[in-house]
Amino acid sequence: MLTKLLVTWVVNALSLWIISRLPLGVTLEGFGTALWTALVLGLLNALVRPVLLLLTLPLNILTLGLFTLVINALIFALAASLVKGFRLNSWVSALVGPVLLTVLNAVLFKLLGA
Repeated sequence: MLTKLLVTWVVNALSLWIISRLPLGVTLEGFGTALWTALVLGLLNALVRPVLLLLTLPLNILTLGLFTLVINALIFALAASLVKGFRLNSWVSALVGPVLLTVLNAVLFKLLGA
């Protein structure tokens, strides 16, 4: 159980680090910052995201789930405001970052067989 949690944490951090190397406006000062950011994102996704999704359920239903992208961008931007060394240049970075994070995590987990 603990091993799986640690692997997930490191894979998320690696995905964040890769995203920061792309010209998308997502900046990380180093891999240590990526580890902290992955931890904060995990906590925000576990604690804040469900509340936001519940509060915006009517809007989410109305937009056929597309408002979830906005919620993900808000969580990503909140993490950027909480973690020193993690910066976003624009809202486009906040919208594209979580989508790429999901794709990279899926690829890395597939490669690891996890």
